[in-house]
Amino acid sequence: MADIFDAYALADAWDEMFERRGATNTVRTAYEPVLAALQPIEPGELRFRADQMARSFTDRGVTYAFAGEERPWPLDLVPRIIDAVEWDFVQRGVGQRVRALEAYLADAYGPCRAFEDRVVPWRLLLGSPHFHRAAHGVEPPGGVRIHVAGIDLVRDEAGDFRVLEDNVRVPSGVSYVIENRRAMTRVFPSLFDGQHVVPVDGYAQRLLAALRAAAPERTADPRVVVLTPGPGNAAYFEHALLARLMGVQLVEGHDLVCRGNRVWMRTTRGEVPVHVVYRRLDDDFLDPLHFRPDSVIGCPGILSAATAGNVTLANAVGNGIADDKLLYTYVPDLIRYYLGEEPILPNVESYRPDEPGQLEAVLDQIDQLVVKPVDGAGGQGIVIGPKADAKTLERTRRAVAADPRGFVAQRPVALSTSPTLTGERMAPRHIDLRPFAVNDGDEIWVLPGGLTRVALQEAT
Repeated sequence: MADIFDAYALADAWDEMFERRGATNTVRTAYEPVLAALQPIEPGELRFRADQMARSFTDRGVTYAFAGEERPWPLDLVPRIIDAVEWDFVQRGVGQRVRALEAYLADAYGPCRAFEDRVVPWRLLLGSPHFHRAAHGVEPPGGVRIHVAGIDLVRDEAGDFRVLEDNVRVPSGVSYVIENRRAMTRVFPSLFDGQHVVPVDGYAQRLLAALRAAAPERTADPRVVVLTPGPGNAAYFEHALLARLMGVQLVEGHDLVCRGNRVWMRTTRGEVPVHVVYRRLDDDFLDPLHFRPDSVIGCPGILSAATAGNVTLANAVGNGIADDKLLYTYVPDLIRYYLGEEPILPNVESYRPDEPGQLEAVLDQIDQLVVKPVDGAGGQGIVIGPKADAKTLERTRRAVAADPRGFVAQRPVALSTSPTLTGERMAPRHIDLRPFAVNDGDEIWVLPGGLTRVALQEAT
């Protein structure tokens, strides 16, 4: 019988499943049940199960849009295992991070103490394209602006978790966590036999409870809706799934109307009031009266209704100042300043090109750093210095020199690897982790499981 792990060669990074002891690979304790379940399976059978899972995703509509084409969600057959002790560390670190970012948002749109005390420079706030003066002085119900957060983590060369970036605007991906777990229990039920795997199917109920708790005061039975850009959006499956699991309406901008600084939903029985909008579109497209006037997917007047306190937008408008990648470099200081605690999860070592002396350091060693636009998303615009050609490096050098505030630089991290089915064999591939947190104003609850994304290029 062929062993799919026989030719598994560890990359120059921390491997989630194996550790190198002498000339052999030794499975880590948490992964022993996974190895026991996978090892007896022939490569052809494993490939068949992977194809079967892809077909089931297509049948259930678990897809994503790529270049205008709907594709089945790709799920690797080897699950990511994090034991309870380590997960406790992760969820405490994520919760701490969200609390600090909540405090920063309340401060930045309120008294601005951190700026007066020179913890954060004024230019970081005033120079941010995501700072919206319309949000200044608005006190959201329960003080919550980050109802949902996705904190991206990586494991470094020593096996330690580090925060790569924060997502507190419109974080996506949780629907795939839920569907991945469902698929794995069907395709590999033996992986769950005798294992104390914490379920993730309570997310929608937690989210709904947090959204209802965020309704304006004096609302006896708040109505929640999920606002989507429409079926053409890459994450539309997630919007539809969450609306269905929460038992609320999925709406587009034209389904809502603002009148008298209140939001109403059009139905076949007339208009009904809306109290909480879980919006899944960016600030720029939310309200053409305040942001982009050419937006046809938002709802005119919705921001005025929110400012008047008659509807809650989740997440809040203006949250982009808190997941600016330059602000990321100040988050450890913000944790100390607002919470009086030491950071549980460290950052990746970073440079701020807009600070005196650091611009020169970044330009001098740009071929050894990872350079990111501060407002980029989904890996857009990132340049990995050690892998970039001379032309790309020179173009990046000029861009950073012309706009130091627009970039942040970090040391390259060899992300941890995990066995991934490539063809009919297992090979190491780099991975990250996005845990999701839900904030109801009293508690920050972290979903006991996250979205692990896999880089399909060969790990080195």
